[in-house]
Amino acid sequence: MTISHDLTKPLDNEELIFSHVPVLPQEVIEGLGVSADGHYLDATVGGGGHTKLILQAAPNVKVTALDQDEDALAAAQKELVEFGERVKFVHTNFATFNYPSETFNGILADLGVSSHHLDTPERGFSFRKCAQLDMRMNQKQALTAADIVNHWDEAKLAEIFFKYGEERLSRRIARRIIEKRPFHTTTQLADTIASAVPAKYRHGRIHPATRVFQALRIAVNDELKVLETLLEKAPHALAHGGRLVIISFHSLEDRLVKHCLRDSPLLQVITRKPIIATEEEIIKNSRSRSAKLRIAAKL
Repeated sequence: MTISHDLTKPLDNEELIFSHVPVLPQEVIEGLGVSADGHYLDATVGGGGHTKLILQAAPNVKVTALDQDEDALAAAQKELVEFGERVKFVHTNFATFNYPSETFNGILADLGVSSHHLDTPERGFSFRKCAQLDMRMNQKQALTAADIVNHWDEAKLAEIFFKYGEERLSRRIARRIIEKRPFHTTTQLADTIASAVPAKYRHGRIHPATRVFQALRIAVNDELKVLETLLEKAPHALAHGGRLVIISFHSLEDRLVKHCLRDSPLLQVITRKPIIATEEEIIKNSRSRSAKLRIAAKL
């Protein structure tokens, strides 16, 4: 398939702004219990929305801000320039960060794909526009979504579609992908997935490629494994009484967070049920619709 435009650049040739409307903003600040002179870790700084709220919540607050996406860090540095040395930026995945022992008064992780990733076609997270099959949050890593769909065998594809996408037609879709590959673009793959499912499924509430694209994104970025690592390391980095606040966006993440917080000998669970967005917030920010926030405190 020949593509006439350069997929390495924004399709409209305009600069794309990495904005971050923080979900559950008040609930995050209350959950962290932000206090004067505190030191907090934002493990997924994104465009800097939550970090800005933390810095504004009390005097002399400091934040260590992590992100594996260089675009996100650059945007956050611009957004937070007024806070100067109160913010330390680190380009890293939160799973590989060297967590200092008993240092932070609170740790926040806002999981999942950002609106910027979905709205930037050339990153390949969405099938709404034609783009290369990429889906890497860290663009320096080698593995892409194209590598998976074009080179992994049928059984492995079906496994990740079922496990990470909870796609009940995983085998059928994997078989069609094997028949039609190689794939180069998001829309090419999405159309093939749609052709593999029954008509009633094809015209359902969500596009039939949605769950497969979620599964591919999770596999490309090894999201559940890195989340497990975060949940294992983070409690050791909390000071006594420090709070761990996690926002997840799908059931696989939320289930993992729920069990890890409950089973950690270092933590006391604060939220027996996840905190969700109000109807008012959902109207203003549709991304908050699927957000679930859980909180635990260091014993």
